[in-house]
Amino acid sequence: MNKFSKPFFQTKKIIGMIHVPALPGTPKHEKSISEIIDIAVQEGKIYQECGIDAVMLENMHDVPYLNREVGPEIVATMTAIASEVKRNVNLPCGIQILAGANQAALAAAYAAGCEFVRAEGFVFSHIADEGLMNSDAGELMRFRSKIGADNIAVFTDIKKKHSSHTITGDLSISDFAKAAEFFLSDGIIITGKSTADAAELSDLDEARNATSLPIIIGSGITAENLRHYWQHADGFIVGSYFKQEGKWFYPVARERVIRFMNEKNKLRS
Repeated sequence: MNKFSKPFFQTKKIIGMIHVPALPGTPKHEKSISEIIDIAVQEGKIYQECGIDAVMLENMHDVPYLNREVGPEIVATMTAIASEVKRNVNLPCGIQILAGANQAALAAAYAAGCEFVRAEGFVFSHIADEGLMNSDAGELMRFRSKIGADNIAVFTDIKKKHSSHTITGDLSISDFAKAAEFFLSDGIIITGKSTADAAELSDLDEARNATSLPIIIGSGITAENLRHYWQHADGFIVGSYFKQEGKWFYPVARERVIRFMNEKNKLRS
């Protein structure tokens, strides 16, 4: 585990998602870069004011996603957004670039001074929405060393959402968790089958028994079910619940963040 992740997860953490508006060159792109930055910074400030522990930027509006290779315009824009969020929001910040553009995310995080990235397709191949995605742990961790970014944590999805895992059907969650730890992951992320779907408790417990890494739930957490999952994970990535009407594609709703954090504070105390 790198020097960020170990102290960070000494207490359970809530990571709030900032789904940045569609970036330049993508079909749904409409807003200027300055407008996109302003939206991301304002959502980051809401999270900070409500007591969230960290934020993560993701280009989820960039549909349809490319498989691993995104253009320099995406990397440059995500770097610019992350830099301004870091300048204006006093929270740890992470980056995920869809789909599976893990080296691009790590480069942007390094340039912007971020603390972590979320990496999909780290171990074992799977069929994602975007097609076949082979594992990239070897290339990614060598790249991290090459650019001197060992201080940036790499949190890795296992058996990730929006994917078919038939080709690894003979492997269990514990097999994935052990492989991720062996390949130097700094924490593993477990999700439901799709965005806003909750993870299975059995998957969380099996992973906990297989690895000493932090366990992070990456989808489906709400104020209503947080109590159900509280003892089963070290971190919780929350996106959809924090948005207006609980829909990921809407802006962050302060009152929903407050409601969630009130529940979290009860559990933490």
